[in-house]
Parts: sequence; C-alpha cells; structure tokens
Amino acid sequence: MSSALAIGAVSAVMRNLLDNGMVDVGPAVGTVKVTAVAPDTIKLDDPNFGPSLNLFLHRVTTNPGLRNSALPEYDPRGSRASNPPLALDLHYLLTAYGSADFQAEILLGYAMSLLHGRPLLDRAAIRTALEPSPLGAGILPPAYQALAASDLADQFEAVTVTLEPMDSEEMSRLWSAIQAHYRPSIGYVVTVVLIEATKPVRSALPVLSRGAPDEDTGEEPGVFVHPDLGPPVPTAFRVAPPPDQLAVRLGETVRIEGAHLEGTGVRARFSHALLDGPIVVDIGVNEDASAVAVDLPSDAAAQSAWPAGLWSVRVALAPPGDPVVRETNPAAFVLAPEPVLVPAPVIVRDAATGAVTVRLQTRPQVRPTQRAVLALDSDAATAEPRTAASDPLVFSFGPVPDGERKVRLTVDGAESLLVDRSTSPPGFDPTQVLEVPA
Repeated sequence: MSSALAIGAVSAVMRNLLDNGMVDVGPAVGTVKVTAVAPDTIKLDDPNFGPSLNLFLHRVTTNPGLRNSALPEYDPRGSRASNPPLALDLHYLLTAYGSADFQAEILLGYAMSLLHGRPLLDRAAIRTALEPSPLGAGILPPAYQALAASDLADQFEAVTVTLEPMDSEEMSRLWSAIQAHYRPSIGYVVTVVLIEATKPVRSALPVLSRGAPDEDTGEEPGVFVHPDLGPPVPTAFRVAPPPDQLAVRLGETVRIEGAHLEGTGVRARFSHALLDGPIVVDIGVNEDASAVAVDLPSDAAAQSAWPAGLWSVRVALAPPGDPVVRETNPAAFVLAPEPVLVPAPVIVRDAATGAVTVRLQTRPQVRPTQRAVLALDSDAATAEPRTAASDPLVFSFGPVPDGERKVRLTVDGAESLLVDRSTSPPGFDPTQVLEVPA
C-alpha cells in the first residue's frame, strides 16, 4: 500500500514522464519547461517565459470500485483490528503554454500522444521517477526528497492514466474558479491510489477448535445449538426499574432482563459518561436465566460516585459448563435525582423584588459539570455555577407565588419521580412539595 505521500508521488511521476517525453519536441519549439503548480501562479508576463506544460491536480475523488471494499474494523475491546486503504482517483488538468504561434498546440499534441502511449504507470517508471538523484539527494527540493518514501510502486493495484474529456461548461467553471487566463487544456484521471495507515492493530490468533477440546479424546465439542429462536449467548434486553417507576433511584433494586443470564462469577458493570471507568457490582451466582437483580448502593460514598443521568450496564458471567467469561451487550437506564426535602431547604424571598432563591441538597450529588433545573409547579430555574459537588444547588426564581409548590428536579435530562404511578389513575407524590414563603 502507499503512504499519505502517494498523491504527491503521482504528480511527481506524471511530471517526470512529461519532462522526459518533451525532449523529442525540441526541434519544433525549443526547450520545454514542465511544471506541476496552480495555473494562477504561472507568470505569463515574465519576459523569459517560454513554451511550457503545466500539470495541475484540481480534484480528488474516492474510487467507486474500492471505496467500500474494506472499512475500519475494531475488536470487542475497541482496539483497531485493520487499516483499510483509502482508494482515491486523481483528476488533473494538463495545460500547454506557448510564446509563439502554434507552440501550445504542438506541446499539447505531443503530451497527449505521450500519455496515450503510457496508460499505465508501471512500477519501474515510478521507482525511476522517485529515486534520489545520482548526483546526490541533497540537490533535490525537500518535498521531492520525501516522495521516495511514498511506496507508490508497491501498492497491489496498478496506477493508470486515462483521458477525461471536459465540455466547455466544465472547463469554463474550472478556469473561473482558478481565476487565471484560459489556455489549451485537457483533463486526465489517474486511478487508483491506495493510501493505507500504519497504525498498530490487534490480530486474533487462528482458531484451533470450537470450544475446549475433550480431555480424553482431544476432540472439539463442536457448535452448541439452542433449540429456540433466542440469542445463543448471554444477552441483555432491557433494565427494568422498580414497579410503577420510569427510573431508578439509589438504594433501589433494578432487574437486568435478558437471556442466558444464569452462571457464576456474575458481575454488573455500570458506566456513565462522566466516569473514567465502570463501577463494578459483584453478584456471585445467579440462577435465573431471564434476569439479574442488582441492589444499588445508597451510602455516602455512592452519593458522590453515582451521578444522576443516563447509565448503561453490562453483565459479565461464566455460563454453566463454559469456563469462558461472557459479557452481554449494554442496556440503558436512567438514574433519577432526588431533591432533599427533609429537612426543608433554605428558601428566601427578596422583599423588594419578590424573587425567590432556593438552596437545595440532592441525592446523588450533582457534579459541577452537570446541568440541573428545578421546577416549582410551572416555574423553572437553572442551578447557578458551583465548584464542588458537595455544595448545595442554588436556584434563582422570579416572583413565585407563595404556598405549597410541587417539586421537580432535572439533572442532565433525568427527572425526579414526582408522579406516583402505583395508584390508578396516577397522582402526584405528596412528599415532593416545598412551602414557598410569602
């Protein structure tokens, strides 16, 4: 495969091919200069300007045949497992310049004939064009010296040069974008350039047997078949909060429902976006194949370690008769915040403006980077910035009416449980209220 220098290497090889081919044009137009720069940088008013050819890379596209042949792969640990190549087509504009009658036409004819006869940039031509000068690499420009490491000649796909006709509208748009004076030009497409990264990858060892071989016979157990339509490996379907609730609170029990969840060494791994690593809860032995029950802690350490919001959980276990520890897919659930209403939070009303300020503690603690919103009935306010999670939340309201107000606390989209769904029809939890002073 080629490196990221391959695009520049193709331009260098193309220029070298044209430069060598223009030797035969000498008797007709004299010395010909071949460049590979943007047309707007060519100084046509230079008194020493003579006949020349310019090769300009004006567009790069993905190769339609190879763009989806390989995609980045990652193993279950998230490590890169492959370095798929980036397949590109390079679109060039070949322009002829002349200082006298017919010079541009002669140059363009010779160049097109030369490229028509060399539709393939073979490996020998690429190596010859990119190898250092026999007089010493130091006489070459630094950019040209670097192209020798492009590995363009070693990619498995050949590099071909094909005429790419452009109609008058395309040509006009291109030269208008370049903002240069039009000269006789023709388009070419060079395909395919394969650029491959050199990042380290993880490669799995060959599979010798499907399962642990039998100790006596040495034979593999083969494929294990489940006589049902369910998943063949431990799988989590959903996380069920306590009955009549839409979310779970610290100190409550959640059920991770799924299939093939029985086994030993059962552990639940809880992950949150604000945590550097998962929180692991050891369960031990689980005999229920359809669910795993996990008691969430509620002590002081848990109040600071378990932030409210969206969580995911995976279950790791060793299934019966299988020594290999399996891990389920992640399942999401919401950990709801709780406003601490006993003892009552500090509520102050400004005598002049009637504005109300509420200082509130929560379970679990709200981290300074989390967004907290408190609603008193229909009036809502966002918590002021804090520096420590243990600091109380301060909410500044407008002139909220006095009296009993229903409380809703929302932290990163997770809302406290105001609605009591254990009754029919549902009602408001009478404990989730605050008394706003007059």
